Amino acid sequence: MATLSSRIAMTYAVILFSVYLSTGVASLGINYGQVANNLPAPERVLELLRSLKVTKARIYDTNPQVLTAFANSNVELIVTIENDMLGQLKDPQQALQWVSAHIKPYLPTTRITGIHVGNEVLNDQDSTLTDNLVPAMVSIHGALVQLGLDSYVQVSSPNSLAVLAQSFPPSAGSFDSKVSSVVYQFLQFLLATNSPYWINAYPYFAYKDDPSRISLDYVLFNPNPGMVDPYTKLRYDNMLYAQVDAVAFAMLRMGFPGIEIRVSETGWPSKGDPDEVGATLANAALYNMNLLRRQLKNEGTPLRPNTRLEVYVFALFNEDMKPGPTSERNYGLFRPDGTMAYNVGLSALSTPSSTSTATISLTSSATKVKP
Repeated sequence: MATLSSRIAMTYAVILFSVYLSTGVASLGINYGQVANNLPAPERVLELLRSLKVTKARIYDTNPQVLTAFANSNVELIVTIENDMLGQLKDPQQALQWVSAHIKPYLPTTRITGIHVGNEVLNDQDSTLTDNLVPAMVSIHGALVQLGLDSYVQVSSPNSLAVLAQSFPPSAGSFDSKVSSVVYQFLQFLLATNSPYWINAYPYFAYKDDPSRISLDYVLFNPNPGMVDPYTKLRYDNMLYAQVDAVAFAMLRMGFPGIEIRVSETGWPSKGDPDEVGATLANAALYNMNLLRRQLKNEGTPLRPNTRLEVYVFALFNEDMKPGPTSERNYGLFRPDGTMAYNVGLSALSTPSSTSTATISLTSSATKVKP
């Protein structure tokens, strides 16, 4: 049974979400993955996003059904070029043809605001793919310039935290030497085009890999003592902000202090295999509730307190065809039928009678200490 404090926290979160639903949050987006065979039609997905007042979404391709369905809506879309296309699109003429076919016909009716050239390319073992990243970004941006679309559409590419050689404490953040030459070119491109550095950041993975040393409350944004960076004396009360600042310090070490950092993916699985510590319904609800509570404040990280951190939650739906462990198929805030995977105070696409009413305990059992 939930404790009094957790019930109060849940009530507070629902009130906050009521505010969120009436006003929306400018710094919040959501990832709309489609690796499933049972998802609602894009038109229904748009209805769901509208009901949640979500105005930013990211997809992992340039699905014409989605781009068409989202026309004349207020939802800003980031689209993605698949990794295996980079070798082809590094050629400027091929890039021009791609942008002419996949982007231009939908603008400005569909609000495409960003193109992600691949996803976590710098972590790929294929060095050819890594080497193709920046040339492909340059060619795609050049095509946008040629078509007069560069002022509307930014070009970037999300990276995971695996590009860092060190991330703790945040001030020690540095890039892995194996990819540092490509990262330098990548950052030069972002600086020249005034584009953000996107990261896929999952405190869940850090906790799963070392639950005996990492505080669950720290990774879930729950009240906790936090940690103080011994060099900067900045205090961190959650791991996500520490991860973001570790990237900022890594960029600073390379001579790029001013590039904006945005979170392209973060989330928590509501179900996992027996060895996936922490992948529970209660933890997923807490992580996403607390994250959205922080987003309501439009706050920044300790290193950049005056720069609002933009975050895209992963993910909108559970995706039943994703490979890998059970957790990979259970990051969704919603089930494919439109009911909530867990109740965080968000209204559902479905009718009230079909909305999930499952009761969950939001009590944190964290007793571990931070590293």
